[in-house]
Amino acid sequence: MAKPQTPDPITTLRAGLPDRYLTPDDIAELFDVPLETVYAWRKKRTGPPGFRVGKHVRYDPTAVHAWIADQMRADISQAA
Repeated sequence: MAKPQTPDPITTLRAGLPDRYLTPDDIAELFDVPLETVYAWRKKRTGPPGFRVGKHVRYDPTAVHAWIADQMRADISQAA
């Protein structure tokens, strides 16, 4: 008799998000926008929140997911 599979708690917690911080290239690919747009969002503080690791910019996948949810809520509330 096969033992029932228990879901991996880390997978459940991360909700399918990557196990690494995202780069600006990842963000550009995720939203299908030019890399320059990602840097413009960061400069204007209108895009997903990022942080610096030395000279590199990184994005926490959880924060990006929350930013997307906020954008969707704002868009829906403006349409109503």
